Parts: sequence; C-alpha cells; structure tokens
Amino acid sequence: MLVKTFGSAVYGVEAITITVEVNVTSQGQHYYIVGLPDNAVKESLQRVESAVKSNQYYMPRTKLVVNLAPADIKKTGSAFDLPIAIGTLAATDQLRNTEKLQDYIIMGELSLDGAVKPIKGALPIAIQAHREGRTGFIVPAANAREAAMVTALKVYAVSHLNDVVKFFEDETSIEPTIVNTRAEFEQAQSNFDVDFCDVKGQENIKRALEIAAAGGHNAILIGPPGAGKTMLAKRLPTILPPLTLREALETTKIHSVAGKLPENATIVSRRPFRSPHHTISDVALVGGGGNPQPGEISLAHNGVLFLDELPEFKRTVLEVMRQPMEERKVTISRARVALDFPASFMLIASMNPCPCGYFNHPDKDCSCGPGIVQKYLSRVSGPLLDRIDLHVEVTPVAFNELSSQGNSEKSDEIRHRVINARNLQATRYALHEGIYSNSQMSSKLLKEVCHISAAGRSLLKVAMEKLNLSARAYDRIIKVSRTIADLANCEPILPEHLAEAIQYRSLDRQGWGGT
Repeated sequence: MLVKTFGSAVYGVEAITITVEVNVTSQGQHYYIVGLPDNAVKESLQRVESAVKSNQYYMPRTKLVVNLAPADIKKTGSAFDLPIAIGTLAATDQLRNTEKLQDYIIMGELSLDGAVKPIKGALPIAIQAHREGRTGFIVPAANAREAAMVTALKVYAVSHLNDVVKFFEDETSIEPTIVNTRAEFEQAQSNFDVDFCDVKGQENIKRALEIAAAGGHNAILIGPPGAGKTMLAKRLPTILPPLTLREALETTKIHSVAGKLPENATIVSRRPFRSPHHTISDVALVGGGGNPQPGEISLAHNGVLFLDELPEFKRTVLEVMRQPMEERKVTISRARVALDFPASFMLIASMNPCPCGYFNHPDKDCSCGPGIVQKYLSRVSGPLLDRIDLHVEVTPVAFNELSSQGNSEKSDEIRHRVINARNLQATRYALHEGIYSNSQMSSKLLKEVCHISAAGRSLLKVAMEKLNLSARAYDRIIKVSRTIADLANCEPILPEHLAEAIQYRSLDRQGWGGT
C-alpha cells in the first residue's frame, strides 16, 4: 500500500515541502530509503523501527520503500523520522484515517521509545506551510511556540508518536498552540541588563556610538587595555531602535535555522549582539559547511557584530567580510546549490593601538620597537578599514570621572534621539527599496540627499588632501555627516557636521603607526 505524508526541508532561510512516499509491498524483505538522503536520514529507519515496536505497533516484514520527493534535492537531518513513521503505520493499515494526512506538515525526530525531539527551522517551515494553504503543522512540543507565530496556521504540539496517531484518529485530542506574537514581542523589547548610565566618563565615545546607531554605521574603537571599549560596545544594542515585527521575523528565521533559539522560545524581540572569539574560522563567520548553515554575520542580521581585539583575527577571516558588508547578504555556493543568507549588520570592532597597548597613551610609554606599531595595525587591511565609517580613539578614564557619583545619561534618552533620526531617514528613503538608513545609501543617492555648501566642500577638499583619503572614505564621511545633521534635525549638511565626521577618521591621521 502506498501512502503519502508531508514534511519539509530547510535550504538557507526558506523551506521546501517534501513529499514522504511510503510503499509497502508483499514481495521482498528489505527496507529502502531513497531521494538523496544523508546519513542522518538513512539512519531514521532504525529509529522508526524501534519507536514503532516500542509502542506495540509492528513493522512490515516485507519490502518497504521510502521516497523523499523531489528526489533530486539533498535531504539532511533527523526531522523526517516522524513523517516516515506515520507513513509506515498508515501503509500497514495501523492508522486508518489517512485522508487527513495531505492537509498537514509533520516534522520531528524520534527517540527509540517514540518520544518526539526538537527540530531546527520550525518557523520557516510553518511559513511555507501557510503559503501552501495547509490546515496545520504537527511539530515537537519544544518548537510549538516558535511555529505558532504564524497565527493563521494551526500548530499542534506533540511529545510522543502516540500523540500523533491519536490526533489523526480523533482530531480534537490536541488543542492548537496559540501565541500572541505582538504582545510577547512588545513586552520583551526594552528589557536590557546593561545601560549607558553605567559608563563613567567617555562622553565623546558615547557620542560616536550614538552617531553609529542613528545611521547604522560601522565603527572601530582604538584604545589601551581597560579603557572601556568592550563595556561601551556591549551597551550599543540598548540605544538602537527597536526591531520592527518584520525585522524580528527575519532574525528569528535565521536563528531558527541555525538551532540557536532557546527551547519554547517564540520571537527574537531584541537586536542580536554577536561577539565571536578571535579564533573563529572564516566558514563559522560567514556561513557554509557541507549542509550550508548561517554564520555569525547572519546571526547578527539586524543587530551588532562585535569583533573584540580585531588584529588578533586571522586575516583571511576578516577579508571574507568585505563583500557581505557592502551587499548586506552572503551567498554560499556549492556544486549543487547556491544559498543567500541575509547579513545586514552593524560592525563594531575594538583594538589596542599596538601589541603592548600603550601607543599614544597620555601617561604610559609604549614599549614596542620601531615598525612594530605599523606591523600590528597592518594586520587589518586598508580595504576593510575603508568600510568602517567611524575610527574612534578611546582614552583612559580619569580618576575624578571614575569616582564621580553623578548620573550619566541613560540609554533611553540616547535611544529617543536615535529613533527620531531613524524616522527622518525612513521618510527620506521611503521610495527606495532596501534602503533604511544613511549607511545604506548608494553613490547615486548620496548626491541626491547630501547637499553640501561651498564652505563644506572646501573643508572636505583640505581633509582629502591632508589625510590622503580614498574615494570610499570620502563617501563614508558624507554619510556620517548626513547622520550628524539628522541628529541635529537639520536638513542641509553644515561645515560643523562635516568637521565632526572628519575627526572620526583617526587611523587616517598622522601619528598612527609611525606615519
């Protein structure tokens, strides 16, 4: 008897429905699984057999063939266990109510006793099921709240193989999981454990990070050990605008595919903050592998990627970020498939100015020999630094500021100004698809929205000649000055806005690296 159940496979951040065809015939004695399965899928027959027998059902002693269609797409993972088991029971007449099977997507890994374990990618699978007009999605209990964010789809949480059998025998035996997505999303948006008011002094660095947050600009913090670079960077998400529901769903899909969502989680409500160690590989950073998975730059989508001690990262790791930083996506190409992962993130990096950490320090002497500073800085390539809009010097905090009992400005106050600036940009770029902040402007758009006076052009000319800036650095300065003007609620870009933007090119100035 031939029976069809329906599962789903995740490729990139999208899902494709897979038809699980189970055929039991009277001739032959072996079990076969076809349709380009990987080892995890091939092993599912052993898990299914044990789970079925453990619950007083029987496996056929004749030939059993499982086909995963379309057969030319590689199937990976253990989540096909449950649809294969249900198809096997239906093909052997142990599950009689088979006409309902076509209306549901069924996914789950089986343990040997029939318990259903969590899967990856429940959210994109639920979205695809809704697009196809399926009645419901049968999913492991640990993933039910995540999948239930697709409110138009009935999501049924199951913990055991018997739950699924009973569901198809009597549909009322399981109540669908209901999640108030918007309420949970709004409730968790502003819950932060850190705040900018915890940082003593460093007002100029806070200003630079406010500009970075307002325009979505990349920034690098350069300063001695213990000056507060990491502390400041970790507080950046507290001043970024809240995620929109669309952004939150995009981000949640990526984390779901990567298996990074906590158990019983629903939606990613706050902007991600990813801080990989400097020993990370290039594949782990940008994504890839035999079965391509999103890397750290995609997990930081709509949030912040923080690279602490930037020169300690392998050069090949840093260089692979250059194209994704421009295109805001990364394409993973393999012989059979090419996948796009979104990667629209803010890069915040930190570094010491030299190996000992005290080059240009106001009080301590640098112990590095001639040429050592330049060699250290050259670990970060010029093209990568060109893609970083703000180069910010972080100086040590004086004792009187550190011991001050006064209250610093809170993150909420800074965030309010950032949101106002972002609203101006949203209005300005409303007709330009894919552009939401000043950092995303194209060269053509730059000329349309960045009007500079004659005095400003004269100032820019002097800066270009003195600092020997590249054309890309020139564009970055104008984009940052546009953001500074937006924070001041000023439509034209004034010379003082340009002057402030130019001062955030520290690594282009004389005095760095022996230049």
